[in-house]
Amino acid sequence: MGELRPLGSDLPEESRALAQALRELFEGLEVSVRRYAARRRRDPGTLSRYLNGTRLPPWRVVTDLLADLAEHRGTAVTSDAVELVRELYRSAVDACSMPKHAVEVLEEQLADADRVSRSSNVRGDVLGDALLDRTHRIADLEVRLGQLEADWRAERARADQLAVAHPDLSQLLEERDALQQQVLQLGEELQTVREQRADAEARCELLERQLEAVELPTVALPTATDTRMPKILVVDDQSDNLLAMTAVLETLDQELVTVRSGRDALKALLDHDDFAVIILDVQMPEMDGYETAAQIKRRARNRDVPIIFLTAMGTDPEHTARGYAAGAVDYISKPFDPWALRAKVAVFTAIYLERRLRVPSL
Repeated sequence: MGELRPLGSDLPEESRALAQALRELFEGLEVSVRRYAARRRRDPGTLSRYLNGTRLPPWRVVTDLLADLAEHRGTAVTSDAVELVRELYRSAVDACSMPKHAVEVLEEQLADADRVSRSSNVRGDVLGDALLDRTHRIADLEVRLGQLEADWRAERARADQLAVAHPDLSQLLEERDALQQQVLQLGEELQTVREQRADAEARCELLERQLEAVELPTVALPTATDTRMPKILVVDDQSDNLLAMTAVLETLDQELVTVRSGRDALKALLDHDDFAVIILDVQMPEMDGYETAAQIKRRARNRDVPIIFLTAMGTDPEHTARGYAAGAVDYISKPFDPWALRAKVAVFTAIYLERRLRVPSL
């Protein structure tokens, strides 16, 4: 801990409490700041500021620290400890939230999306080369098989007789069939990877717009003769979460429809058809966020409404991939940053109004 300065006396109480908790967790790793920063590919100076309480970290940094401590100790961090840190973080966010922190949150999401795009692009190149190789090999086999077929016709022999006359015939046919099967599989994988890259590029574009919305809080909305503002659907089984999101989003001058279950969300979507975005909690009883999103996407009238997943389970690739597969186009972690949430909703509202200009019937 020698790299860390003593906590400043002028720190807000909430920031001090969070920083002290993060320091205690970090001490359990028994590693230097510089080494841990390298391990997590973070800037050591920024990590020091997180641990000194002078900068509020993205929630992803906290969940990474909890996960690394559990791995180091070989035992899971207790749910009580996680909840304590979550409450400290929520208090610090409420007290210290500012555009600068929201920018960090969104930039981290942008970095994640960019990594997916780049890795998908590399994987696509590898698959494309493999596909081209198999295609060339099949073409070569077809030439060789064609030559055998010409010989057969010249000899007017039956295929079973030729199999005896040309013992390599069966091997050539089996090799060609195997290569054709590989071509089919590689083609499917390549299509999947291309879709992943397209989705990641779309997320990058979306996040760049959200960053602009944080840096310029007044989002320029498209103008049209129809001045109706679209609604926002918020789905969470916890009433305190609904109240918190209502308080954050009410400044956008849009009607908020709040419900506490997936079934109520589906009913709300039947009653209204002008939602710009759905904010959907992942962890809900009976019908969770994944199932609710899948049900929404099955309905023709709702499948184009963007879904922001609100998750307390962290933003690791497994959870985000499952969310995107279920139909979400964005996500935000609990405890959420109010500036980041407002920016996301404001951008989706602008996109809705842009679509209305192109399709006036919306």
